[in-house]
Amino acid sequence: MNIYDVIVRPIVTEKKVQKKEEERTLAFEVAPLATKTEIKQAVEKLFKVKVEEVRTANFEGKLRRRGRFAGYRSDWKKAYVRLKAGEKVPEYAEI
Repeated sequence: MNIYDVIVRPIVTEKKVQKKEEERTLAFEVAPLATKTEIKQAVEKLFKVKVEEVRTANFEGKLRRRGRFAGYRSDWKKAYVRLKAGEKVPEYAEI
């Protein structure tokens, strides 16, 4: 899997930005079939940093209705990537 296929997008919310500043932890939406090892290698290669730990969470798509029509959102996967001590946290978004 290509590193650009592994990481779909960074998750930028107030909570995630605070976590990034205080705990050196980045949050990404990743490919549902990506493993922790692939995520670690992709972040290290893309941002040129050393990764200490990767935690993942799978989310099931919610049921959404528009009048009488119903459908499901897509399933997705989130990864929390903690950088090693002394590593510079990359600036990929400004709020």
